[in-house]
Amino acid sequence: MAERASTSAGANGTTITAERPDAIRNVVLVGQSGSGKTTLVEALSMATGALTRAGRVEDGTCVSDYDDIEHRQHRSVQLSVVPVAYGGIKINLLDTPGYADFVGELRAGLRAADAALFVISAAAGAAGVGGQTLALWEECASVGMPRALVITHLDAARADFDEMTETCRDILGGGAAESMLPLHLPVYGPRGSDGHRPVTGLIDLLTEHVFDYSRGEHTRAETTAEQAALIDRARGRLIEGIIAESEDETLMDRYLAGAEIDLTTLVTDLERAVARGTFHPVLIAAPPPEGAREGLGMVEILDLITRGFPTPAEHPVSASRLGDGSGPVPLTCDPAGPLAAEVIRTASDPYVGRVSLVRMFSGTLHADDTVHVCGHGPIEERNHDVDERAGGLSAPFGKQQRPLGQAIAGDIACVGKLGHAETGDTLSAKDAPLLIAPWPMPEPLLPVAIRAHGKADEDKLSLSLSRLVAEDPAVRLEQNGQTHQLVLWCLGEAHRDVALERLRSRFGVQVDTLDHRVALRETFATGASGRGRHVKQSGGHGQYAICEIEVAPLPEGSGIEFEDKVVGGVVPRQFIPSVEKGVRAQAARGVVAGYPLVDVRVTLYDGKAHSVDSSDAAFQTAGALALREAAAAARVDLLEPIAEVRVTVSDDHVGAVLGDLSGRRGRVLGTEPTTGGRTVVRAEVPELELSRYAIDLRSLAHGSAHFTRAYTRHEPMPAQRAEDIRAQASAPA
Repeated sequence: MAERASTSAGANGTTITAERPDAIRNVVLVGQSGSGKTTLVEALSMATGALTRAGRVEDGTCVSDYDDIEHRQHRSVQLSVVPVAYGGIKINLLDTPGYADFVGELRAGLRAADAALFVISAAAGAAGVGGQTLALWEECASVGMPRALVITHLDAARADFDEMTETCRDILGGGAAESMLPLHLPVYGPRGSDGHRPVTGLIDLLTEHVFDYSRGEHTRAETTAEQAALIDRARGRLIEGIIAESEDETLMDRYLAGAEIDLTTLVTDLERAVARGTFHPVLIAAPPPEGAREGLGMVEILDLITRGFPTPAEHPVSASRLGDGSGPVPLTCDPAGPLAAEVIRTASDPYVGRVSLVRMFSGTLHADDTVHVCGHGPIEERNHDVDERAGGLSAPFGKQQRPLGQAIAGDIACVGKLGHAETGDTLSAKDAPLLIAPWPMPEPLLPVAIRAHGKADEDKLSLSLSRLVAEDPAVRLEQNGQTHQLVLWCLGEAHRDVALERLRSRFGVQVDTLDHRVALRETFATGASGRGRHVKQSGGHGQYAICEIEVAPLPEGSGIEFEDKVVGGVVPRQFIPSVEKGVRAQAARGVVAGYPLVDVRVTLYDGKAHSVDSSDAAFQTAGALALREAAAAARVDLLEPIAEVRVTVSDDHVGAVLGDLSGRRGRVLGTEPTTGGRTVVRAEVPELELSRYAIDLRSLAHGSAHFTRAYTRHEPMPAQRAEDIRAQASAPA
């Protein structure tokens, strides 16, 4: 039979293609920063011949880093795709960032993949299976995504495979820990003087074979008596776990009755259980020795991916037809079906413009095809519900792009020159437009206020920000009408730093960061009277206006009420709206600290006018002066916004979170247990105390918590805090 995946030479290296969807596997690598995901991608690429040495393709460039920002950040910040070919199957390896700030890229990888490899570092112990890993594991479980675990760094001084496996079972296994079992056991070499003990081979528990990797090759070795004893202890547990997930209900009875279950049946049932997402094998990986090509466990991982992980056809996705309200349209992974693809990442290339990385769910896409590009939100807000002509197609290979003739259903490809496409958008046929529901994105909760550094930057800032948001939907842009600040909302400090660096290095815009201002308000706590006198005479036409007002507090949400109680025409009727206009203008500017005045009733009850010198402008000024004088005679409160915060945190850190919220002037409304050994804490907290909460909470709960916030109301702030803000407002610039 002809190979289902093939390679062809191009100007930038070898392009791996697949003829049918069943010859494709899309696998996302998930794990915390430092777990070894990128090293594993490179080792798998070397084992399949895609790389000549660690991280290097034929021309010597690096495969894992996507852009220069990653070099400066010393961490992966973007989703990277590396295709390899093994056994006639094209495997798209999606390497995701491990740092929590870039969870948006990680979730894009989950959408594009059909199975996940969770990479766990044994050197980190239980910390290697942190709250973020657990959250992603549960997210994959909720959609039934098949998962396997790969344990790395077993050569570390205190690493223990059995202990690490049990830790994963305890944290990730939940009520189904018996479905998370190792397929292999490590064979250790002698411990070095530095305390490290290298893993030199693997024991296959099903075949009972031992494989030696000490020279960088997958070779069969003799089984020692000690290894045979290890097999006897672990193999039975693995067989029972496989049989428990078997579709053959008689298999367990036969096994318990003492019947020998043949190897072919066990392997077949294992592969089916893995593909269904009900069994999660634990594997072992280590990079190849210096000068060798084959890393430990690479053959075993590749075998599991090609034989146990599902094809794209087993990952159904539904879409909706635009405009007809006919409900969901199931998409089959058929190259001859209707075109449906989703943009999972958007990047700007300095030479070819915007490049869209897309996952094909149905149909076939060719270069220069006209496609319909559509995003989400109300139709009046969409600026990318358009038909566009696709540019050239290419196959991603880390930082490289290699020419591609067509992209079929199930594959991942880069599409050039889609000027309106944004991350999360759907590409479909122009005569049958479809829309695929986007994947969930975390809410960015760290604000950073920015302004253009100079005039040249100001001219380019708007376009650059729109391109930044199109590339990274985890960034939210806000033009705050109350504080008049331009605010980028990010997921954390690293995410913020990358966003600002992209503005500078990729779009050529330098910005200054400012302290984020919270939208405070002012209100009268007591009633007061004020007199506004604006009288000027300097020859010729003068200015004359006097008005007297009373100000009274109103309930929250009342706004500004203006009442006319002038009698006897002391203020001519045509100037009463002028007084109101002046009062409202001064209220918008504030009366003590520069924040809008709200929830008061202003009553005009007396005044004076001049038959010649009175004017609209004069009475506006008098109205403003009267309000300021009333404020000087009253107690004016500063109102701060209060947010309802819901913190989901592991039970181990509930006490720390409660104490921290109290230190932020928070009022705890209650706690309630939720799934997975976690608790939801509800509290009301002043928004002034939440500017850095996204950073502080991550540190406080060791990454095991997340929170949401929602505005509830404004209320008076403590007197001392209000006095400090007034002092800052009156201080000279």
